Amino acid sequence: MTYITKPKLRHKGLATNELGFTRRDYEGSISTLCAGCGHDSISSALIQACFELSIEPHRVAKLSGIGCSSKTPDYFLGNSHGFNSVHGRMPSVLTGANLANRDLIYLGVSGDGDSASIGLGQFAHCVRRGVNMVYICENNGVYGLTKGQFSATADKGSKSKAGGINTDSPIDLVSLALVLGASFVARSFSGDKKQLVPLLKAAIAHTGPAIIDVISPCVQFNNHPGSTKSYDFVRAHNEAVNRLDFMPAKAEITVDYEPGTVQAVTQHDGSVLQLAKLHQDYDLHDRAATIKYLHEREAAGEVVTGLLFLDAAAEDLHTHLNTAEAPLNRMGAKELCPGSAKLVELNATYR
Repeated sequence: MTYITKPKLRHKGLATNELGFTRRDYEGSISTLCAGCGHDSISSALIQACFELSIEPHRVAKLSGIGCSSKTPDYFLGNSHGFNSVHGRMPSVLTGANLANRDLIYLGVSGDGDSASIGLGQFAHCVRRGVNMVYICENNGVYGLTKGQFSATADKGSKSKAGGINTDSPIDLVSLALVLGASFVARSFSGDKKQLVPLLKAAIAHTGPAIIDVISPCVQFNNHPGSTKSYDFVRAHNEAVNRLDFMPAKAEITVDYEPGTVQAVTQHDGSVLQLAKLHQDYDLHDRAATIKYLHEREAAGEVVTGLLFLDAAAEDLHTHLNTAEAPLNRMGAKELCPGSAKLVELNATYR
């Protein structure tokens, strides 16, 4: 596979931020995802958020696992640190990096398969430990790289591209994050940039685990009648799907609606997704009330979007463990290996 880099030309009239960077300075490689994929819209929102925050790209560390979503860090912030880890293991790798250097801004990019299936335990522990990170789940309800099987977030009763019905109950990462003690919990839609960009900016500024579940339509395998996440019935047989070498371009789905209203979003196949944006007077500091509200709206067939919960006084893992402020790579042998006397002193505190 050939990857084409973006041209280095810069238009003289491009707007700059406080650092003198243009939006192009926050871009990455050209995306190899399907045209119209919601994941690309999330990448665009991340680029916009970091540009508006005037973040120095080298202060960002992007980590991911495996899946369509985990490919996306290559498509934004090309001058940042990056690490593509093992399937479902992004949180533990990010936790280790964060403990070694707290000075970086950590963006963990994952998907519904990467987070809610093989990586569910990793997701749970990074949340409950209070790792200072922005955890973005690009949620489309399918395994796109392996041709659209149900993921753990697919709603019960959903129809697959082959016509099968999902009989398993879904895992809601938002509700799970609230129960696990996440201090920043949000949900958005990839096509609602007006909402997603501010959420990303707030998450980056937050101290502690900021979890954002972003509904991101899969234009190839999330596109057929009968699915609550817009599955697409591309072919009647897997053999025909596997022979495809061209994916037709589809228009990006966008929405713009006011707080406190419900927006019906028509997907590529004609199915409708009901998005409900929170009221301005919504109390986002009551964890129990938030969980109750989410369950009520789910029963009404609505997907609630916006900042769902915030604990502004939350502390992160470094505070809990009382770690050193200096990154480990700036310490010498004297600080890293203080000697046997210090070891004896430390052991004595546990007796």
